[in-house]
Amino acid sequence: MKILLLMLTIYLPFSTFVTAAVPPTTNEVENIKLNIKDHEMAVTFIGLTNGEATLIQGPNGENILINTGGKNSGAELAGWLDLYNVKKLQTLIITNEPEDISVALQKLVAEYKVKQVISSVQLTTQIKEVLPKKIVVTAWKEGAVANILPEVTASVIFAGNQPEDGLDIMLNFFNHRIFLMSSYSKQAENAILAKRLENIHVFKLPTNPKENTISEGLIEYLNPQISILFAASKQPNKEVVYDLHNAWSEIYYTKKHGSITIKFTETKYEVITVPIIEE
Repeated sequence: MKILLLMLTIYLPFSTFVTAAVPPTTNEVENIKLNIKDHEMAVTFIGLTNGEATLIQGPNGENILINTGGKNSGAELAGWLDLYNVKKLQTLIITNEPEDISVALQKLVAEYKVKQVISSVQLTTQIKEVLPKKIVVTAWKEGAVANILPEVTASVIFAGNQPEDGLDIMLNFFNHRIFLMSSYSKQAENAILAKRLENIHVFKLPTNPKENTISEGLIEYLNPQISILFAASKQPNKEVVYDLHNAWSEIYYTKKHGSITIKFTETKYEVITVPIIEE
């Protein structure tokens, strides 16, 4: 029997439940209604078994998805999107090359009526080859700034061309700063350290970084209030977790907490986790 636990907390650490990453079905829980009003937004780090996907939602009913998860996670992703009552995706942003870019993109574009796909210069060529010509495909370069939702801007902090690089994006919403880091090369870290990114509210770490690629110095520099680690094929790097603890960052791990939603107003935020416990 599966029991869904919905835990809502503001600025408080969460209990240490061991949870599965499989989404609940709509038979087990009603769709999650975040009731996003004017001057509010929500960012959901979706609890997938592998890979990563982040859902951004605004008050106008628009939904933006960043990344599509890992191999064979399409059904899980669809389950979570259904739970969050997502019927359409206006924009899809790809920060790193998926394991099967053509299948994942074609399915999402068809099922969720995606209007625009955004990615790096390197990936947009591949994306255009597998999508219908009516879909707008936009390349973001380092330094690009775009309004993606009302009062939400996305800035490309780093866009590298190495296998360990991707699009590293800062979301700005009033005074809130959400840093979505996808790269884990030394080149990326040096570029990020050269920018003024101190005191990040939410820091999404890269998935599956190699050893010693997220340094203590970078974590101290970013000084994140909340850190998000997506599920990987192995446990997260102990040194990285230790450094995050030393920075007094609250850590949420999708393999443990499931889906993690952070709802923002102009002046504060609240965290909602949606784990599943099997008993």
